Amino acid sequence: MTPVERSCEDWSGGEAEAVSSALHRVRDELLAEGGMLAAAVVTGEPAADPPVAALAASGPRVADRAEEIAFAVAAVHEGYLLHYGQGTLLDLAGDPDLALLAGDRLYAMGLDRLAAAGDLVAVVALADVIAGCAEAHASGDETRAAAIWDAGATAIGWGRQGHTDGRLRDRV
Repeated sequence: MTPVERSCEDWSGGEAEAVSSALHRVRDELLAEGGMLAAAVVTGEPAADPPVAALAASGPRVADRAEEIAFAVAAVHEGYLLHYGQGTLLDLAGDPDLALLAGDRLYAMGLDRLAAAGDLVAVVALADVIAGCAEAHASGDETRAAAIWDAGATAIGWGRQGHTDGRLRDRV
C-alpha cells in the first residue's frame, strides 16, 4: 500500500514497531542538554510517537536509517506542537514565550540530525512543512496543516515523487 492510499492518521502498529520510541530519545536528549528545557520535561512515559514519524521512517528511501528519521521528524513535530498548541514532552503551558523558543530548539534538533546525516531531501521537506504549517495556521486552516505534515512525511520516506520545487505547501 502506498502512502497516498493510506492516511498518515492510520500509521500505527506494524510499521512503527520497527522504530523504537523516537520521543523517548528526544526526551533523553533534552534531559542530557540540561538547562531550562530539561527542567520542564514532564515526568513519566512520553506519549506515543507522532504518526508522521512512523510514516516518514517507513519509506524505502530511508529504510537504512529509520531510527534517525523517526527521531528527527518526532523532534520537529514536537516543536510544531509547542508552536501551535501543547507539546507532549515539556510542561510550558504557563510560558508561551518559552514554549515558542523550545519549539524552535526542537525544530533545530531535528533539522540538525538530518543535515549531519547529509539528507538534504528530508531537510528541505521538513523546512517546507514548517513554513507551510505556519501559513496554514496563520489562515486558521488546521486541516491543511495536517495535510502538509502528511505530504512532508511521504516526501521524506518515499521521495518527492517527481516534484523538485521544494514547495509541498503549494501542492496541498
